[in-house]
Amino acid sequence: MKSTPPDLRDQPAYGPTETARYLRLPAATLRTWVLGRVYPRGDAQATFDPLIKPARKQPLQLSFYNLIEAHVLRALRTEHGVALAELRKAITYAEREFKIRRLLLSPDLRTDAGQIFLDRYVELINLSASGQMAMRKLFSEHLKRVEWDRWQYPVRLHPYTDAVRAHEPTSIVIDPNIAFGRPIVERAGISTEAIADRIDAGETVDALAEDYDLSPEDIEQAVLYARAA
Repeated sequence: MKSTPPDLRDQPAYGPTETARYLRLPAATLRTWVLGRVYPRGDAQATFDPLIKPARKQPLQLSFYNLIEAHVLRALRTEHGVALAELRKAITYAEREFKIRRLLLSPDLRTDAGQIFLDRYVELINLSASGQMAMRKLFSEHLKRVEWDRWQYPVRLHPYTDAVRAHEPTSIVIDPNIAFGRPIVERAGISTEAIADRIDAGETVDALAEDYDLSPEDIEQAVLYARAA
């Protein structure tokens, strides 16, 4: 009897710094979500447990699924950051109510489960009405960038590429089955890193656009995304 091959989407694929760069997140924030953190409490120390279980701890490696989970959490950041303890309570509550094992991967976040989860979270952190409106809008925009398959698992992510034009359509996608899960220009299937390397080697935007049958804007977007700090 043949064994079922491991799901590529759940396998170690990305380092933490790489993941943070792809998602436009501070690396320290991502590490806190994945590893937790120790903080002072009186004369002692307390620990925030992680929100994301990494695909591998030693050395730390994240999977495509972890990438999606971090992308969803990214939507909940306020100027004060995610309230870890309260967020964990809200996730646990919604998972229990809807019998969902990994809420942050579920397409049900777009419907009742997401509503219950957000309701619980904003109640716990006592967020203002305007703060709630902004958070719910951002949460919805983040979920639109995830594609799920017919079995209700994430298969593709359209990452944010430009903070100024955050909600505009993007040609950049992350697909675990293409280019080892590295960001690509969707229509050409070529990695953004490969395009940036060719520009660094002296080739022009117009020449690459013709070579890959892309627009100059696609090439420029790929370079800016690949080389963003």
